[in-house]
Amino acid sequence: MPDAIPNTGFFAGKTVFITGASRGIGKEIALKLAKDGANIVVAAKTATAHPKLPGTIYTAAEEIEKAGGHALPCVVDVRDEAAVKAAVDAAVKRFGGIDILINNASAISLTNTEDTDMKRYDLMHSINTRGTYLLTKTCLPYLKKGKNPHILNISPPLDMEAKWFGPHVGYTMAKFGMSMCVLGHHEEFRPYGIAVNALWPLTAIWTSAMEFLSHGGDSAGNRKASIMSDSAYVILSQDSKKFTGNFLIDEEILKKHGVNDFKQYECVPGSSLIPDFFVPAKSYEARFGSKL
Repeated sequence: MPDAIPNTGFFAGKTVFITGASRGIGKEIALKLAKDGANIVVAAKTATAHPKLPGTIYTAAEEIEKAGGHALPCVVDVRDEAAVKAAVDAAVKRFGGIDILINNASAISLTNTEDTDMKRYDLMHSINTRGTYLLTKTCLPYLKKGKNPHILNISPPLDMEAKWFGPHVGYTMAKFGMSMCVLGHHEEFRPYGIAVNALWPLTAIWTSAMEFLSHGGDSAGNRKASIMSDSAYVILSQDSKKFTGNFLIDEEILKKHGVNDFKQYECVPGSSLIPDFFVPAKSYEARFGSKL
């Protein structure tokens, strides 16, 4: 059995539109698909380098090209309908269509109601829920014509437990909004053969954004973003007419596809893993052997 997901060339020539692809999980997925020769639309706001966060759409595009893919960097604020439409039009003009949409862009604020100002609340809902809906709507005419078309939202299972809402209800509502899009769109788009699924990590994933939010903290207990890119590769390889409407956890989908060694994904081998938010009790208990 393999200990990682090998590239097969399945995505050669396919066009993948990824939001928030300048760094982190979005870029990691882009690089994995690029190794097959995919066309990647790098849609993100970061056109100039952030003083504390590495990477722009242009540096990501360079990495994608070096990995074997074809990149189109687009400055896109997913809240801006005109910018989204322009990026989709540019993708279609450059590559001839869109086969896959990955809604990865997200905003977070783990604050309670009293400490969440409305500007931050609006930002989370505009990027997470509205942005996902807008990108899906705008790409839909082209996905209908796509080859094995998929939409993948990086969002959690709809686990309606009060413990996920109480500490940060604003963020939870915004993130679950992305998952509600999966619930509705997979059924709506079934006649078109478009798969719509959600992917979420079992554990915390270490990215430059995580490092920034933790003020340069330790990566111990985190996994590398490659576990998410391997999981996305598996999901997007499935028959879009049959594999749809799933809320998937990275480790669980990889186990089903023969991955046994998860130590390769650990940032600090042997450290105690940190569970992510929104992990359902059954998934937590299966991995950690105790109740959350």
